[in-house]
Amino acid sequence: MFINLKISRRILSFGGIFFLLLAGIMAGRWITTSNTPVSKPIEQIKTDQKIMALTINVDWGEEYIPAMLDELENGKADVTFFVTGRWAKKNPELLQQIHIRGHQIENHGYSHPHPDLLSVGTNREEIKKTESIIEGIIGKKTHLYAPPYGEKGMPGLRAAHELGYQTILWTLDTVDWRPESTPEIIAKRIINPAIRFGIKPNKSGAIVLMHPKANTVKALPVILKQLTLEGYIFQTLDELITYDQSGDTTS
Repeated sequence: MFINLKISRRILSFGGIFFLLLAGIMAGRWITTSNTPVSKPIEQIKTDQKIMALTINVDWGEEYIPAMLDELENGKADVTFFVTGRWAKKNPELLQQIHIRGHQIENHGYSHPHPDLLSVGTNREEIKKTESIIEGIIGKKTHLYAPPYGEKGMPGLRAAHELGYQTILWTLDTVDWRPESTPEIIAKRIINPAIRFGIKPNKSGAIVLMHPKANTVKALPVILKQLTLEGYIFQTLDELITYDQSGDTTS
């Protein structure tokens, strides 16, 4: 009788541990695969105002940023820099200069991985680590997230959503990282964007994607001068979003 009771207690104990482990696994799976809605990425702001947001994604190219800052100042353009955490950690003084000169600084993940290949949890870690580094340097938290490679799969979107971030993509891409992207080609892609899927992109409310490249520095004054002549102004994403007339984003 004593032996049977002892065995029963052991079985109950193991059963309880197994139940707790199973509950933990199921809870983790629920968090990862939850079907609750997430915020859609912003690709453009619906507005009839001639306003655009230039965004500069940074994980390299720090040697070109001082010249970019000068061109932006000359063109009276406030822009948004999305920087990786590893870049910010290596270039704190330059990050401070970007901030001091009035530009918005936001989150591009820590190590520039492919978000679609990571779990929700790992994507959260990428964003949170970068948030902490940037806040430690400029004293301001990030709240916008530009996923590396423009990937918009559910792992990255859900991670950003759970952290209270809005995911940002783009309307017009300079594709300035390609070797064949000359200053003239880069400028044309923004000033006179090509028709896509039978539609001419609307520059009002557009989000423009750039990187710190030599040819981008050369193209910037051309872009800023021509579009200023057309009546456009260049503001940060936070400022552009206030012009949204739809309560939703375009796609």
